[in-house]
Amino acid sequence: MNKRKIIIATRGSKLALWQAEWVKAQLEKNNPQIEVELKKIKTTGDMILDVPLAQVGGKGLFVKEIEEALLKKTADLAVHSMKDVPTDLPEGLHLAAICKREDPRDALITAVSDQQSAISRKKKIKSFKDLPKGALVGTSSLRRLCQLMSKRPDLKIVSLRGNLDTRLRKLDEGQFDAIILATAGVKRLGLQKRITESLPTTISLPAIGQGAVGIECRLDDVFINKLLKKLDHRTTSVCVRAERAFLKKLEGGCQVPIAAYARIISQKSEVRSQKSEKNLKIKTQNSTLVINGLVGSLDGKTLIKGSKKGRPADAESLGNKLAETLLSKGAGEILAEFYGNTP
Repeated sequence: MNKRKIIIATRGSKLALWQAEWVKAQLEKNNPQIEVELKKIKTTGDMILDVPLAQVGGKGLFVKEIEEALLKKTADLAVHSMKDVPTDLPEGLHLAAICKREDPRDALITAVSDQQSAISRKKKIKSFKDLPKGALVGTSSLRRLCQLMSKRPDLKIVSLRGNLDTRLRKLDEGQFDAIILATAGVKRLGLQKRITESLPTTISLPAIGQGAVGIECRLDDVFINKLLKKLDHRTTSVCVRAERAFLKKLEGGCQVPIAAYARIISQKSEVRSQKSEKNLKIKTQNSTLVINGLVGSLDGKTLIKGSKKGRPADAESLGNKLAETLLSKGAGEILAEFYGNTP
């Protein structure tokens, strides 16, 4: 029996290929009648490596060329890091599945001991608070920049582009005292031992969709949509959609100083058994979706924060309401100033 060939469009980085290979394995496992092939595509964000992303301007820097392949039908589906996916998708495309989320936090990574820079050799760095005054920290994210500067204005935050291997190499060459990466990507590539500390969300609130993998396809492709249905993780999907609604209301992209993190909390109450004080029955009540959001000035002097909670069924509404709350506190002025200084 001839198997039906399915083509996945993906970026060519190690992490992107890991994600695409994982989706490929799941699809072939669940559907023995298909054969999946990867199609590597270089995006605008992959080609421009010598300029900070915020200066490049525009949305969809890591997905535009991939979406064009879907629209031209040279690929059947695309696998993305959700934090790279704009909130507005091209007509005819949609997110058919959002896979189970990995750890959404940011990771602090320091150089191995014998390759540390002079400043970091003076003090053993075990956490963010251990970074020496004036330490050089690399990150490509304005979201991270504003939050780190808010906590530690003494640090020197420098733009750092390139894939994960490139960033680690620059760190280990002594160009930085520390770098900040997404914990999820580091773990997926089996490099979790390099993580010095996964930063609490109170220090660095994650990017919208960070840690989640999204699968995009054509709306009218019934066969592909049916294949992808099993890969959608309901809890992750609800949380990410709340975060994306927040981002869309703020008219932001993935290269702006905006952060949000949603999670579903199962509220449990202990009910004592009539037979014994030692026997406890756990009764699960209605779950609650909690979403925290932030907009920050680049110097870290102003962080506008907020939180909303409600029913998971109202995820997108909660994201919108949180954005409205932050706008009422002055987030619009911060974003207007930012957009006025970028292409």
